[in-house]
Amino acid sequence: MDKYRVNWNFPTNIWVGPGRIADLAKACVELNIQRPLVVTDPGLATMPLIERAYTPCRENSLELEVFSAIKGNPNSENIDQGVEILRDKNCDGVIAFGGGSAIDAGKAIALMAGQSRPIWDFEDIGDNYKRVDPNGMVPVIAVPTTAGTGSEVGRVAVITDENAKIKRLIFHPNILPDIVILDAELTIGLPPAVTAATGMDALSHNLESYYSLMYHPMAEGIALQGMRLIKTYLPRAYMIGTELKARQQMLVASCMGATAFQRGLGAIHALAHPLGGLYDKHHGLLNAILMPYVLVANRPAIEVPMGQLALSLQLTGKDMFESGFDAVLNWVIGLRKQLGIPHTLQEIGIGSDDADKIGRMAAEDPSAASNPMSFNAVEYRDIFLRACQGTVTL
Repeated sequence: MDKYRVNWNFPTNIWVGPGRIADLAKACVELNIQRPLVVTDPGLATMPLIERAYTPCRENSLELEVFSAIKGNPNSENIDQGVEILRDKNCDGVIAFGGGSAIDAGKAIALMAGQSRPIWDFEDIGDNYKRVDPNGMVPVIAVPTTAGTGSEVGRVAVITDENAKIKRLIFHPNILPDIVILDAELTIGLPPAVTAATGMDALSHNLESYYSLMYHPMAEGIALQGMRLIKTYLPRAYMIGTELKARQQMLVASCMGATAFQRGLGAIHALAHPLGGLYDKHHGLLNAILMPYVLVANRPAIEVPMGQLALSLQLTGKDMFESGFDAVLNWVIGLRKQLGIPHTLQEIGIGSDDADKIGRMAAEDPSAASNPMSFNAVEYRDIFLRACQGTVTL
């Protein structure tokens, strides 16, 4: 019965609905933020869209500072630069505005605002988080402009260690944003390819959380509903980028996936993390490509939950001889094709030269611990090679 002795934590204040960015200044006032540092990516920093965030703040006499010098996979140098600006300008809070990279960077900058240790001392290993001085953190408001990572409700920031060529998870319970604004109007106009990759990222979070073996029925239920939303609304958001309902539901599904993965992730992420660190590729795209290969590798341990998922998503009935697992796998492959997702890693420039290294890194990744099957480095290497070659066996 030890598996039932667990601690559960669920997310934060979430303000939902089109047009809610107008409440950004209200959120700052609620958190006693008078001089926020807006952390965003270089592309958004020059777009009219971000004026939607600036306007209500300026109208309420808030003094804004902006930091946008972050990479698509933010690294420790980006965080150090942001912390320096925050301190120099006496900022008392962070508005993390953008996709997962901007939100992860914003959370890390808020964490590091008043710390004396280097960021890697707070990597999610053991009780490293106890090294953090909570009084040295500043509050965070997260405003996602993509529907994928769900970083706005996460207690980690994914930061790249460029010296080691690996992504590290920086954890502290208080890194969770204090207020989240889910405004679908901010995602209108997102390019179809970004909609696809981020949407598949949300699916990967919900899917791996759903079939994790960790005991957390609430997270399991959230993941299941998240996948129902994705099945209905991701193709619509991809094909009709201006449909507000589809965009809003995808923001919610993304948020649900990151809430659910308190139940744990798995081999998709265990492989995607080292690949992202080594090749600097989009995390959601990596998850999307890896997904069917990992499902097949996990099949012996997930037949039952996949059968239940097939029923919930109404995927059965097309073929009386098709198993629930096969129905889910075929749906995933069909969805990827519909969204223009490449079938192999080779198609995005990742070859097999580092296969052994990637296998070792995946086996050591924190996400591997909650995968339904305990793969060793050789087995992870083989999954990676199949993803390079395009071998998916039903």
